[in-house]
Amino acid sequence: MDILDRKELERLSTKQDGWHVSIYMPTHRASDEIQQDPIRLKNLLTEAKDRLRERGLRPPEIKSILEPASALLDDHIFWRQQSDGLAVLAAQDAFHTYRLPFSFEEQAIVSYKFYTKPLLPILSSGGRFLVLALSQDQVRLLQGTRYTVGEVDLENVPESLAEALRLDDPEARLQFHTATGPAHGEGGAPMAGTGADRRATFHGTGAPSDDEKSRILRYFQLVDAGLQEMLADQQVPLVLASVDYLLPLYREASSYDDIVQQSIEGNPEELSAKELHNRAWALVHPRFREEQEEAARLYQQLASGDRASAELEEIVPAAYYGRVATLFVPLDLQRWGTFDATTNKLDIHDEMQPEDVELLDLAAVHTLINGGTVYAVDSGHVPGDGPLAALLRY
Repeated sequence: MDILDRKELERLSTKQDGWHVSIYMPTHRASDEIQQDPIRLKNLLTEAKDRLRERGLRPPEIKSILEPASALLDDHIFWRQQSDGLAVLAAQDAFHTYRLPFSFEEQAIVSYKFYTKPLLPILSSGGRFLVLALSQDQVRLLQGTRYTVGEVDLENVPESLAEALRLDDPEARLQFHTATGPAHGEGGAPMAGTGADRRATFHGTGAPSDDEKSRILRYFQLVDAGLQEMLADQQVPLVLASVDYLLPLYREASSYDDIVQQSIEGNPEELSAKELHNRAWALVHPRFREEQEEAARLYQQLASGDRASAELEEIVPAAYYGRVATLFVPLDLQRWGTFDATTNKLDIHDEMQPEDVELLDLAAVHTLINGGTVYAVDSGHVPGDGPLAALLRY
């Protein structure tokens, strides 16, 4: 399975020679219906094969494109590791599969580029956020969207208070005591998160003393400095997860502009990435919903002027050249045609022609590539009366 992010989307959208096959289908996590999933793919591959033949490809050329996908039909491990939807993208020199946590309608599309619009919910706004899980013994940074979460490798960020003080002031280590062996719970079993790694902790329990607070504050300043270097200009909402007395100390130490007011309280070492993701999403989801509603209101205010458009003929070139700041694109509609970037000529067809691309997909992809915001919605949630709606930068 490939990892899907904006850079991957940009690679997929790069036009290459030859025909591209894009297959989307629902899959099942664990049930008797798993046995039907390879059959669905087989039927969709047959449909793709017929369309490639219609476009003049010979059997060896068709086999070369579809063979990696055909090999999946008998891969029992592959089918046992599915989620709710599967995307299979194949071309002469490219093959990608994406396991997604939402379902797709079955479709097989053959075009001059990959059809990626069904993937937009994983990439579009509403939206991306970060979770910073902090304790004196551990720092974790997670990056999430509505459907995904992944841990970010930390560089130049101290992994614990002990490491921070060791890097910052070797003498400060004298303020610590270090366990010489694993802590044990009931029955003599080692407690989670402990062991022979000699974890360093402050004396005492509960809230730290004033001296300890100053050291924790310095620790958090070093964490913040490392994160600022990593994140650069990526100002996305940051949710903190920590015990209650550490939260105000990190807020005091941090210069990050977008820390979410509410936090996940408790020891984050006891929470999995999935649990942190679920709790963080509950905090940021209302904000993302409000941002989308505000964008829709702004579109309605500007709809009669030149900073908004519902015309496909205007939006596609504008998206290609980076003029679209915000785009509402429907997942349940398709518009086929061609776009020549050298002449800005756009042709729209009632039915898909052999050399057509899906124009709504083209607009959405280039909006994202050029740093714009995309809301992937049902057609009933596109503001205005057009098939899509755009707020323009200029």
